[in-house]
Amino acid sequence: MHRYRTHHCGALRESLIGETVRLAGWCHRIRDHGGLLFIDLRDHYGLAQVVADPDSPAFKTAEKLRAEWVVRVDGKVRKRPAGTENPELPTGAVELFANEIEVLGPAAELPMPVFGEQEYPEETRLQYRFLDLRRDHIHQNIMKRGAIIDSIRARMKDQGFFEFQTPVLTASSPEGARDYLVPSRLHPGKFYALPQAPQQFKQLIMIAGFDRYFQIAPCFRDEDARADRSPGEFYQLDIEMSFVTQEDVFEAVEPVLRGLFEEFADGKPVTKRFPRIPYAEAMLKYGTDKPDLRNPLTIADVSEEFARDDVEFKAFKNVIKAGGVARAIPAPGAAAQPRSFFDKLNEWAREEMKAPGLGYIVFEKDGGKGPIAKFIPDEVQKKIAAKAGVKAGDAVFFAADKPELAAKLAGAARAKIAEELGLIQKDRFEFCWIVDFPMYEWNEEEKKIDFSHNPFSMPNLAVEEFLKLDAGDRETILSLKAIQYDIVCNGVELSSGAIRNHRPDVMKKAFAIAGYGESVLESKFGGMLRALQYGAPPHGGIAPGIDRIVMLLCGEENLREVVLFPMNQRAEDLLMGAPSEVSPKQLKELHIRLDPPKK
Repeated sequence: MHRYRTHHCGALRESLIGETVRLAGWCHRIRDHGGLLFIDLRDHYGLAQVVADPDSPAFKTAEKLRAEWVVRVDGKVRKRPAGTENPELPTGAVELFANEIEVLGPAAELPMPVFGEQEYPEETRLQYRFLDLRRDHIHQNIMKRGAIIDSIRARMKDQGFFEFQTPVLTASSPEGARDYLVPSRLHPGKFYALPQAPQQFKQLIMIAGFDRYFQIAPCFRDEDARADRSPGEFYQLDIEMSFVTQEDVFEAVEPVLRGLFEEFADGKPVTKRFPRIPYAEAMLKYGTDKPDLRNPLTIADVSEEFARDDVEFKAFKNVIKAGGVARAIPAPGAAAQPRSFFDKLNEWAREEMKAPGLGYIVFEKDGGKGPIAKFIPDEVQKKIAAKAGVKAGDAVFFAADKPELAAKLAGAARAKIAEELGLIQKDRFEFCWIVDFPMYEWNEEEKKIDFSHNPFSMPNLAVEEFLKLDAGDRETILSLKAIQYDIVCNGVELSSGAIRNHRPDVMKKAFAIAGYGESVLESKFGGMLRALQYGAPPHGGIAPGIDRIVMLLCGEENLREVVLFPMNQRAEDLLMGAPSEVSPKQLKELHIRLDPPKK
């Protein structure tokens, strides 16, 4: 017989009744029923019920056991007495009558219980993460994460991609978030950086003549934490392809993600063909470039209606005269809501969004009602209702401000109203592509043209036409689109991608338009620029976030629930004690003298 076990705890079945087996695991729960002890024994594979009574030679040892002690149990499998079966467990028809128990690892008093799924403070959970990971819910999340990554790898290889590994010690990158720096012992005063992403390396792989690359890549960014972004490090499905258009990238990536979600969605519907939504349309209709399409509400522009001479609502008229816009957010069926519903939304707009409030009209059979309805003629109200797609029994809320601020408020109101009215279809996965991002934007503070998003994307304009552009033609330049795209699921941005700028002349022109001379380009991105001068194929890619994919598929709202050993919100590893001080000897070897800020 094996020293520790002949079977896993989750393997006991009626077919083993009468057999002597050996199990090993943790005491998940111990129940004393008047001298009869029941021990739920847990290992990675499941739970088994162990029974010890006063006649058993193992009883004295069993009486000493406490939660989370690690034990070996020998005994005979028997059928549970009628009425005591547990149909929710695969092992629920049988139990193990203990003949011998050996304590392999006693446990101290627990700082948090493993049995049950009680909520515990983040600090406790992360400091004792090894206990937190024993809890069934998070244990299953981590196992699901592994299965999802296995499926991703198989799907990528089926699509003709090959997995490569790129360096983890590299050069500091001047763009993006802050780098994590690693001092070099052999080169005093110089530093490596942990990669924010393998972006330049994967482009160099294409320039080197490989064709379809992917990697489950670790990325490191010194940035603040959010619920959907881990501080410090995260993983992404890094992808790059040569000789491709945007459509080729979509055709390669979309089946992988759709198939992956269909496999792990537990029967929830998944978008069959991801719609392509232009950035400008997304900002107008949804108030965000990360729209949650489970929400059926769409925003309408009603600037023209509020700008009319016969409209007396001056608050909005003045905003529009100053270059702002007015947006309408429908609220189906809201006419039946009490006044407190509208007051609550107004309070939310003021407190959470720092806005003056949300104007609204309630449409009833005899016309519009509400605080601003009297300032708007019936004819205009009807036009607003038509644009917003509402009828009698519905309401419309309004946001008016500069275009970007109005979009932000309208988008947040769209989500809030749908949540309050129970309109979001939560048991589904709704994907979309966001396309046609603006290449440039106007920096009002510095009175100059800036890159809007990724400066290394190809413009969506013929090369010859782009090279002829007059840098002073602000209107034409600000209307330019880049071949950039995001993939969004349920309002969560999974990834940004682009067709890369593979032409040195186009890159120089693109940076010149944004006010960067060749010397700046050479000093900051000289390595990539030189590589492009030796024959670079048109190439593009994308990098969906693994952690966010797993978070969605596990139905979680925080990445902490799907990462083995996450840091806290202050980028601290409470379990291992990182970041930590190092010894003077280590600092001397690295030729580093500390100069911390004075407290």
